[in-house]
This record gives sequence, C-alpha cells and structure tokens, in this order.
Amino acid sequence: MYAEALDAFGPLDALNTLAKVSTHTLKLFVIAATLDPVSTKPPSFVSPTPIAFSESIVPTHTFETAPQLDVLIVPGGWGIRDPDAVQGLADFIAKVYPSLKYLISVCTGAVVVAKAGVLDGKRATTNKRSWEWATSSSEKVEWVARARWVVDGNIWTSSGVSAGIDVIFAWIKEVYGENTATEIANILEYERHTDPSWDPFSDLYDLLSPSEG
Repeated sequence: MYAEALDAFGPLDALNTLAKVSTHTLKLFVIAATLDPVSTKPPSFVSPTPIAFSESIVPTHTFETAPQLDVLIVPGGWGIRDPDAVQGLADFIAKVYPSLKYLISVCTGAVVVAKAGVLDGKRATTNKRSWEWATSSSEKVEWVARARWVVDGNIWTSSGVSAGIDVIFAWIKEVYGENTATEIANILEYERHTDPSWDPFSDLYDLLSPSEG
C-alpha cells in the first residue's frame, strides 16, 4: 500500500500538537493490511522509473488487530488506484464505521470510503485534479465539486492533499473549540482556511457538482 505524505502527516502534525497542548489523552494507532512499512513512493504502475526519494510510516496494527477506535483518518495517494490493495481497507472501514465517532478522509481517501459503502446517500468531496476518476468510484455519493471540505453527519471528507490540514483544523474546532484550533495553528504558523466552500481548484479544473451541471 502507498500513501501521499501530506495526506497523512499534515493532519498528524496538527494532532501531535493537539496532544501536547490538550488536557485530553490522545492515542495514535497506524493501521494497515500488514505491519510492513507503508511507503509514499508511487507504485510501479504509476511511475515505472524507480524513485529514490520517499518516506515510510510503520503501522502499529493490522486490520485484524486494530483496537477500538473513536476517529479514523483515511489518507489518499497513488496506492488508492490499486483495487487489490484497497479492498482490505474498504472492508475494514465498513466493519468499524458503526462504532466510530468520526470518520475523516483526505484527498482520494474518499474513494475507499465510498467503496466501503458508508458514503451512500451522503455529500462528500475529494481531490479535484483526480475528480473524474475519484467520483466514478460511486454513483450513490452526492459529490460536491466546490468544497475545501464537506461534513455530512460524522463523516468529514476533504479536497486534495493540503486540504487535509484544513479539515483537521475544522474538526479540532468542532471537538475542542476555536481557541484550541487557533492556538495550534499559531504554534504551527499555519494560516487556516476556515470557509469550507473556499476552493480555487474546482475553478482551475472547471468542475461542477452534478446538481450544478
């Protein structure tokens, strides 16, 4: 399995800081099909020429050994385009979703969430550069083209890559309050996009939601 670095590490760094400043105890579990390191290196079917520059994150649990979760964050990346690799993740999401308090997807992570069936009948967004491919994953989802992030019930979906940082700050505000979100943003020297409809990339790629077309 392969993941996009910022999809994972953007939200995680905000949560790392939250763990430092919050009086609440946060625990991180990194879950994958196996305990093998998950690489940010594009798979061979995307980049036939080997790439030497990449990072890896080491899972703490497999889909079979994962503990009870309150929040599940699903990053995207080129690995999402491998149907054999993502089926296990989709099955895991479908299994644990009923017990989650929140499910958050970043970028094309929404594709796997859609494949799990938990986005059926819900509003969601995803990566704008890969919009046509990503939204073809399910006709049962109300895909929203102009959105930095979308909230429907307890599911939060974000646009591409860096939007994961904005959605996690919006989630922090929702759960821990605006003062905490502002404090973390100031520590990280990050200027938040607080309007979920801010989305210049839908204009860049001339995208419309089905209801707008």
